[in-house]
Amino acid sequence: MGVIAAKVTSLRVLKEKQFTRIHIGIVFDKLLMTIKIKVVTRKYYHCQVVNIISESDLVKRYIIKVPDEIPFSFNPGQFVMLDLPIDSKYTNRSYSIASPPSDDNTFELVISINPAGLGTPYLFHNITVGSFLKVSEVLGKFHLPYVIDTELCFICTGTGIAPFRSMLLNIHDKNIPHKNITMIFGNRFIKDILYYSEMEALQDKIQGFKFIPVLSRDNPEWQGRRGYVHPVYEELFADKRPAQFYLCGWAEMLHEARRRIEAMGYERMNIKFEIYD
Repeated sequence: MGVIAAKVTSLRVLKEKQFTRIHIGIVFDKLLMTIKIKVVTRKYYHCQVVNIISESDLVKRYIIKVPDEIPFSFNPGQFVMLDLPIDSKYTNRSYSIASPPSDDNTFELVISINPAGLGTPYLFHNITVGSFLKVSEVLGKFHLPYVIDTELCFICTGTGIAPFRSMLLNIHDKNIPHKNITMIFGNRFIKDILYYSEMEALQDKIQGFKFIPVLSRDNPEWQGRRGYVHPVYEELFADKRPAQFYLCGWAEMLHEARRRIEAMGYERMNIKFEIYD
């Protein structure tokens, strides 16, 4: 009795600011045909860029406003997708929200340009204050639990700091009870440390918060940690005390961090991650 299976996974229909992906599975048996259709609709909104802050030649912060008539809320750590008018099979780009929830329908994205790509060069060279972007509804499950009852360790590189800034500012703004929080932030040079002064100041504002920037390149004036992020958390958590690890950054760093943290004796369930590719 033969079985033939067909699956279409990339049919996209954009209509009325909505993104629809249709998954179709067709199974033929000798006497029976079953058609299963799963339709996932993703809403997109036309949102205005109200401010752009250039951190460097390679990084910009985009402050974006969702129309007032659209309810907008998110959990710190979640992301949005931008549907960009670029010549690519896939026109969507995902970015973690870098700001805490607010009541003014605005949010921040911090974006590093990839000169070899299509999405970030379009943003850097074509989007100005007043421009509009197609922004998806909020997505993702990379966020803190409602009750923070264990120690947290945030490990990030580059713009991977975005979801952790959102989490930390939300904890501060809402005075959320928590255990100790450590952020280990890897970069190459001092000039690459995003939100440096803000993170330093949060150490005095959030009880039990410790910010540890780590630089991998030669910075003669640098007095802090040198090298990569991995030896730092291995040293700080060598006693294997209860902790939850949150990782965000480039895939290579995340894969190595997961392997090392598991080798320290922590379970995979104690490690959550968001990959930037």
